[in-house]
Amino acid sequence: MPMIVREELPSVHNSNNFSIAVDSQTVVGTTLENLKAAVAGETGASAKYTAFAEAADAAGFGQIARLFRATADAEQIHIRLESSLVKAAEPDYERPTAEAKTPVSTDLNLIDAALGEMYETSDMYPAFIQKALEEGDDKAVAVFTRAKLAESVHAEVYLEAYNNLDAADDDAYYLCPGCGYIHKGENFTVCPICGAPKSAFKAY
Repeated sequence: MPMIVREELPSVHNSNNFSIAVDSQTVVGTTLENLKAAVAGETGASAKYTAFAEAADAAGFGQIARLFRATADAEQIHIRLESSLVKAAEPDYERPTAEAKTPVSTDLNLIDAALGEMYETSDMYPAFIQKALEEGDDKAVAVFTRAKLAESVHAEVYLEAYNNLDAADDDAYYLCPGCGYIHKGENFTVCPICGAPKSAFKAY
């Protein structure tokens, strides 16, 4: 998957893909409430992807299992970033837990995952970013923006994996520790979302 490197890192101020979905399904509260909702959603996604990884391994789809594990860990990065802002406002805040969704076939698990990521990148996070902008919460805007941009790439790699399920290769997936961006293959030097160098990425 080729990577386009921009002259500046993407943001809500220099990008055109931050519109909120028509007929948005997201319940928007205060930014603090939205941070908590995001943590809960990402916690459920991480648990789901971990279960999907185990099912993919059992079905003989090792590369897909690695993708699910990389994405589960990416969601943990978002959880850490978001929950740190919640704890700054509420020191006694405890992160929620979630039960994993029961896996089905690997192809349908990939579609399930892609749909979840598309909802987050096109609906939930844009809505939360807009509220954070209204409230002047620059830290929340930055955290939500990184997550939103990473989720769009997650959806892309899930769909690529779905379309090539019967023609898998041996490429590794690389996870950015700063924002949860995932890149397939060796063809990159820095994270296009947060600028982290390739040397900081974790391979799966």
